[in-house]
Amino acid sequence: MTDPLFLNRTFLRKRIKHREETIRGEGNFSFSAALSENAGDGVVVTATCFQSEADTNRQEGAALNIQRLREKGSIVLFEVDCTRLKEYEDIKHHLYDCVIFNFPHCGRKSGVKKNRILLAKFFQSAVAVLKDNGEVHVTLCNGQGGTPCDRPIREWHNSWQVVAMAAEAGLILSEIHPFDSQMYQGYRCTGYRSQDKGFHVEGGLTHMFTRSLPYTVPEKLKMEKTIGKETVSFEISAELSEYLNRDFLGPHSHHPVKTVQELLLRELKSVWPVCTINKEFPELVTCLPETLQGYDPNLSHSEVYWIKPTHTYLFDQNDLEQVNGEPMDDQQSFTGSYALRPSLLFHVQEITQNEDFSPGTLHAVSGLVFQRVPISSSRSPAFHQLLLVGMFPSESHPLKCFQDSLESLLTTYGVSFEEMQTGQQIWMNSKMLPKFGRITSLPSLGSDLEGSQLIVVTINLDHLATLIFGISDWRLLWSADTRFLRQFELNPLGAFCPFSLYPPSYIHDISFWMDPDSYEELDFHAVIREATLGAVKDVMLVDRFRHPHMGHASLCYRLTYQSPDRALSYSQVLGLQSQLRRLLPMRLQVTLR
Repeated sequence: MTDPLFLNRTFLRKRIKHREETIRGEGNFSFSAALSENAGDGVVVTATCFQSEADTNRQEGAALNIQRLREKGSIVLFEVDCTRLKEYEDIKHHLYDCVIFNFPHCGRKSGVKKNRILLAKFFQSAVAVLKDNGEVHVTLCNGQGGTPCDRPIREWHNSWQVVAMAAEAGLILSEIHPFDSQMYQGYRCTGYRSQDKGFHVEGGLTHMFTRSLPYTVPEKLKMEKTIGKETVSFEISAELSEYLNRDFLGPHSHHPVKTVQELLLRELKSVWPVCTINKEFPELVTCLPETLQGYDPNLSHSEVYWIKPTHTYLFDQNDLEQVNGEPMDDQQSFTGSYALRPSLLFHVQEITQNEDFSPGTLHAVSGLVFQRVPISSSRSPAFHQLLLVGMFPSESHPLKCFQDSLESLLTTYGVSFEEMQTGQQIWMNSKMLPKFGRITSLPSLGSDLEGSQLIVVTINLDHLATLIFGISDWRLLWSADTRFLRQFELNPLGAFCPFSLYPPSYIHDISFWMDPDSYEELDFHAVIREATLGAVKDVMLVDRFRHPHMGHASLCYRLTYQSPDRALSYSQVLGLQSQLRRLLPMRLQVTLR
């Protein structure tokens, strides 16, 4: 094993103000010596070697490099195993800014599996002595890493799978750069420990890893909302818990969803007066399944998160009376059914009937809405919607005006517009998500407004944000990692740069027997979201079989696990898949195969 380990802070020196400590390891200490001289004052290098001091001194230039290091105040350690750092007295009491491992190898003709194991053990050892904001740098020969930056790219099974190995230690790949040996004067790669043969450093790549946030188990949330004179207590399912109380559209938010909303409203104000309604509309609404189409004809009963209250309180004018403190047997509450708001269209009537509603003005409302949807890379169960409502004279052709205005703003980002045959509705589409927005023209709601048209616009702000800022996965919008929002604080209109590069994906199948008359596929997707902590990116039905005599059917689904912001290892995925297999029969009437 050569160049087994080093820790340094050269690339990150500008980010911290306090004393920097570094540790590194190699065969002849030439890289350490060059690094310590380039690093400047305040950087302490701890240089380590797997071999004994006597064996190391036999290598050409090693003694001189060790002398150079000690003259710079660096620490030099011998017989250090990079997979057991915490066991060494001179290392375990420190936390380091950066750990570097250059051209690791198990020696001789070791296969890729042995070298993967070496990497995995090294990463787990390194994080034990790494600061919270520290980095781990691993330089590999061209082709070994298994990322698209390798030229040529090896087949995945024949690579070292460095990103997947780092994920075992909770690390993500944040940057990748060509290794330039010319930057380190006097550096000489010693190669295999058992041979006087150097590695081919030309084309080598340095992979820079950082810690990711850990996965957390979602829990049901207890909530209380007031609708009219009723105060309703209820529980939010675990699959939705991470979407509540995030305040993306708040006054102090720098979230890209808010930026998109501000850009849209600013442009629309150049054409029409725009009034932003600051009233907080409740996320819990009353609605009967049979009246759902009256609010949004495109919503189905199965797409709504229906809520069964745990308690309902009804207050009279003196706030005295409580009604029914027992859980209800069905979804019918004291006054009707409750649901998490599936669309802001539920508030159109209230907006138009408000005394402040003014013809000729666009009234804007935005907020979170919830829809039960299959797991995919394009649709999310919760998203922020913008609602625009305005009354305009028919002769001004407001529907066409809105289409032209939005078209001029959004076509650059791949948004297309599709007019329905009725001529009263226009859909906004993208390649990833068709019908993510809609412009609708409705007849006027009063004789005094005869000859006017009510224009209602709804836009999925979350999807629009992914288009405008080049965000590849909608789940990133909900990331709790501070590196996501920090980009938009520093550059609100800049394109998004991923902080987790080339995340590994894992595919697992799950099959079960079910009753076709009672099975609801969206329930299956809901269980997946909860059991796998949102780590599943895509679900695809790959096989369906119906027993000719028994009547029940077998389904086989293929699940793709991948996280855009957190480390996801093979062992973690096995645990999540086991959790899904445990939870599925408990939640749904199915029998695993």
